[in-house]
Amino acid sequence: MKTEYAAASAGGTGGKRLRLVVVGNGMAGMRTVEELLKLAPDLYDITVFGAEPHGNYNRILLSPVLAGEKTVDDIIINSRAWYAENGIALHAGDPVVEIDRVRRVVRSQKGIEAHYDRLLLATGSKPFIIPVPGHDLPGVIAFRDIQDVETMLAAARAHRHAVIIGGGLLGLEAANGLQRQGMSVTVVHVMDSLMDRQLDKSAAALLQRTLEAKGMRFLLKADTAQIVGGERVAAVRFADGSEIPADLVVMTAGVRPNIELAKAAGLHCERAIVVDDTLQTYDPRVYAVGECVQHRAATFGLVAPIWDQARVAGAHLAGAGHRRYVQRATATKLKVTGVDLYSAGDFIGGPGTEDLVLRDPRRGVYKRLVLENDRVIGAVLYGDVKDGGWYFDLIQNRTDVSSLRSRLLFGRALCEAEPA
Repeated sequence: MKTEYAAASAGGTGGKRLRLVVVGNGMAGMRTVEELLKLAPDLYDITVFGAEPHGNYNRILLSPVLAGEKTVDDIIINSRAWYAENGIALHAGDPVVEIDRVRRVVRSQKGIEAHYDRLLLATGSKPFIIPVPGHDLPGVIAFRDIQDVETMLAAARAHRHAVIIGGGLLGLEAANGLQRQGMSVTVVHVMDSLMDRQLDKSAAALLQRTLEAKGMRFLLKADTAQIVGGERVAAVRFADGSEIPADLVVMTAGVRPNIELAKAAGLHCERAIVVDDTLQTYDPRVYAVGECVQHRAATFGLVAPIWDQARVAGAHLAGAGHRRYVQRATATKLKVTGVDLYSAGDFIGGPGTEDLVLRDPRRGVYKRLVLENDRVIGAVLYGDVKDGGWYFDLIQNRTDVSSLRSRLLFGRALCEAEPA
């Protein structure tokens, strides 16, 4: 019912342009606007509010900026000129602080009010700062935006010891970047293996050895108890009483959907802003996309599903309401400090599953396939990931691989070769 209402309202403008307000100037919100402009470039007067004083940039490429491989200008997706060319009013560095759904108006931190016919929430997520004593000391930061990168680069020029709390992808990228900037880096992780959400323990151990050979240090199963310091952070203390020096502490212990604004406006939220298959919230005039949304109990952090959401939301905002967002299985393909990694499906396995494993230490290659009832249900690849997409297709299609079993680890080319 609410989808029909939204489409009918968007289509029946009588020649008058509707007003679209976008809260959040990040990748998800602007991708949705790009999709909308492809379909209905003249339907809306568009106003965008963003917390950061920049145009839209590729947050995924912050790590190369930290490592000195790219500049901030290199990662800008939509320059200020792009907004002007598309008639979009951009209020950068001025986040929305209140939504009045009765009057259909938002108010920004600087007091700007913007009325809307449609509202798109793309407030993203915010980093989780472990609430230990000292977490608010100068020199304790997250790794989330351009300002964080600038803070880390300044610290690298003036200080020596960096501690990264969190051994996931973001933590390892921060560690690599700071090491490239000349800092001595220790990665602290509460689990017993790195990147435990993407890798099995064997692949994680290989990755750790590779990074240790480059000079990085690791403390696993380490429970941070306190950040020690006075005017600035000086050390990290652990639950066992030990401590290590720290001039800079970077928290990369996960993120949380940024939903405070939506909750204050009375929108239905659980872990995140609840949306339906059209990316509408419980208010038919309000849509939401990206890391701030919850769709069929799931939340999102990877680019692929968020791009799918942007296509659907853009189509519905354009009045072309035929698309529905459908969650799809995703694979993780990464390059961590020069090492190629790939994982998909259930790569841990359990009762009733079996493993096919290839180890080639000299070439730095590790492959593990998890099988159940002659079907691949999970894969982890380290060093050689060229067949990742093929293994993912086997998982998705539930292909019977019984006839390929002896060749499966050696990849698609050998499996599809004509028998002699």
